[in-house]
Amino acid sequence: MDSDQGETAGRVHDGGHRSVPADPHPDDADFIEAVLRHAPADSAVRQSGTRIDRTDGTDHADRTDDDVDDVDPDEGADRPAAELTGATVSYLPVATRGNDPGSGTVDDPRRSDVDEWGRSEHMRSITRKLYDPMYRHWFRVEWDGLEKIPTTGGALLIANHAGAIPADAPAIMHGIETELERPVYGLADYFFRTLPVVGTLWSRNGGVPAHPDNAYRILHDQQQLALVFPEGTKATSKTYSDRYRLRRFGRGGFVEIAMRAGVPIIPIAVVGAEESMPILFRIPSVAKALKLPYFPVTANSLLLGPLGYVTYFPSKFKLRVLDPITFDVEPGSDRYSRSRVMDEAERIRAIMQDALHDMLRERRSIWFG
Repeated sequence: MDSDQGETAGRVHDGGHRSVPADPHPDDADFIEAVLRHAPADSAVRQSGTRIDRTDGTDHADRTDDDVDDVDPDEGADRPAAELTGATVSYLPVATRGNDPGSGTVDDPRRSDVDEWGRSEHMRSITRKLYDPMYRHWFRVEWDGLEKIPTTGGALLIANHAGAIPADAPAIMHGIETELERPVYGLADYFFRTLPVVGTLWSRNGGVPAHPDNAYRILHDQQQLALVFPEGTKATSKTYSDRYRLRRFGRGGFVEIAMRAGVPIIPIAVVGAEESMPILFRIPSVAKALKLPYFPVTANSLLLGPLGYVTYFPSKFKLRVLDPITFDVEPGSDRYSRSRVMDEAERIRAIMQDALHDMLRERRSIWFG
């Protein structure tokens, strides 16, 4: 390190942005004492440039130093700063108490309602208002057994998945949130998170990257509802000739998560989504060029051109909630029998397949149910 760099490294900035010498061997107790002594009464001190960057797919924290435009740059210019050792600190306004000093309430210091997963209830309320006409008048969604979904506590919701751009997930989330007034977190491939704009909107509306740790925290720690589709892209990429034939439920990871979290699995059988955007065939070369899981050619796109990829046919949706499935195992174990997990996954798949067959036998029309 040359002399200029050493001199720069040995100086810090006080509240008035003046460069002052720093103690080359700072003591933590002196630093804390100095911060508490010189911080304004209505301010909080934090290290400059602090960001929250989670590996589970959530957003950065809302506030950084760039957000603080109302701090007087001359504030604290007359304060001694020799005690402020080896770090740059900033004084940020914090929440003040309400109008009634005796109320004991503190205003929420957050600048938005975005939670740790990126979900915003404000954004969800806007989405529900926009989606509700399609839910009620286009798909005319009809539920059977909605009361089987608990109003409190964690539960893992699973459903069959269909359509080139699936319409079943929004319908399930909307119905539960409007009827039961419970938020639903949809677990899906991290691919959605990587899409510009779409990834942010997906996150704000309850989308969470599908990972066992994320699912466990939502189900066990936060006791919320999580929605997964065990078939994955094998379901949404299948052609119309294979409609309502459930694919293999992966390696049963959803069963193991439910066991570990100690929550029930609640299957939901969906009829109608297959016909809302049926795939006639796929073009693998285009999918590879565009780096997509698959590139479908749908009946909608043949009739409506490119508009067909954002326009659904008005098939009637029927959703049947099946009986909750619980497991007589000890929650919180590190490992569970692989054969037991696979057997349970296959048993659940068979239950859902039978329910779909029953619903299809009862259906009189694709469009009217």
